[in-house]
Amino acid sequence: MRRVVITGMGIYSCIGKNLDEVKEALYNGKSGIGIDPIRKDMGYFSSLTGILERPDLKKLLDRRKRHCLPEQGEYAYMATVEAFKNAGIDEAFLEKNDVGILYGNDSSTSPVINAVDIIREKKNTALVGSASIFQSMNSTVTMNLSVIFKLRGINFTIAGACASGSHAIGIGYLLIKLGYQDCILCGGAQEVNPYAVGSFDGLSAFSTQEEDPRKASKPFDKKRDGLVPSGGGASLVLESYESAIKRGAPILAEVTGYGFSSNGDHISVPNVDGPRKSLQNAIKDAGISLEEIKYINAHATSTPVGDLNEAKAISEVFNGYKPYVTSTKSMTGHEMWMAGASEVIYSTLMMNNNFIAPNLNFEEPDEASSLLNIPAQRVDIEFDAFLSNSFGFGGTNSTLIVRKIKA
Repeated sequence: MRRVVITGMGIYSCIGKNLDEVKEALYNGKSGIGIDPIRKDMGYFSSLTGILERPDLKKLLDRRKRHCLPEQGEYAYMATVEAFKNAGIDEAFLEKNDVGILYGNDSSTSPVINAVDIIREKKNTALVGSASIFQSMNSTVTMNLSVIFKLRGINFTIAGACASGSHAIGIGYLLIKLGYQDCILCGGAQEVNPYAVGSFDGLSAFSTQEEDPRKASKPFDKKRDGLVPSGGGASLVLESYESAIKRGAPILAEVTGYGFSSNGDHISVPNVDGPRKSLQNAIKDAGISLEEIKYINAHATSTPVGDLNEAKAISEVFNGYKPYVTSTKSMTGHEMWMAGASEVIYSTLMMNNNFIAPNLNFEEPDEASSLLNIPAQRVDIEFDAFLSNSFGFGGTNSTLIVRKIKA
């Protein structure tokens, strides 16, 4: 079994367009949540969202490649450029090595709607355009990035709801650990346009506390009333330890555990048993003691039932030991298909810079969160290992354990 390390990271999110900006936002507890007035015009109950500017790719990609990318593909491209640069991977390396790609993505709504609108209005499918199909498939990110970067290894999309990005890292970790690949680009991407989340709004899943958008996402707080949708792109270069050492790559952290489970229960309401099993499986795989895990990046999306049951699962698994627990979604909102990947990046940045970002807006615990150690202010602390949870509709659960590299 080979060791699996992270040699590159890249991020494009509502709290920063690169690693430096994101690190500063995390350190200072800066929220990226705001108001999208278009959503009210469309009949949304909540106009809260992560505020994210789309990148200008005209000087970076030719017209054909730009037109095949959907919104979330643009974010993923920007994150990948940074991740490969961060890892010291150039075109020559990609030409000579079978680098793979596993990306989490579970929708590409806007291109589908745009195509259907054209067909209904014009009664002519040819007017949809040749790039539409490459934007609208769920595999859009992996198919586009594999062509842009000339990737020749494993190539498919993980569609696991809000655990997609985490599962992408987990599957990449397993493939490298078992010797099937030396290097895989893993990540997650999420579109931010209102079309993508209309059904969520219709289910009353979103917070409606719009008076101060920065205070709307309040994971674990007793007065939470729903999540805030967000998105972007997050890319990580996973590599075998031997490959990283051989080429003198920077090693940012080591992935040591991957746990997963399925609730086998309600399609949208999480339970305690599934998440608990996911945590236990990751801890077993990592061969780590509970006391070594100093920080948990919780899935906690700011929903009443979800946060409650995750807090119960964490409390039961850690059985009296209280590591710091926060949800970076208090700053970013719920980045959905991207979240499992971005939150590993957020946590790695914190681990490598000796701090834990605050769980914003945590003022009063409920019966379950009162059992956890949740800091509402930044904690300046050195720690060597963290656990990251990601759960999704259909009861899919993923837990990752990452630690500083040890010889």
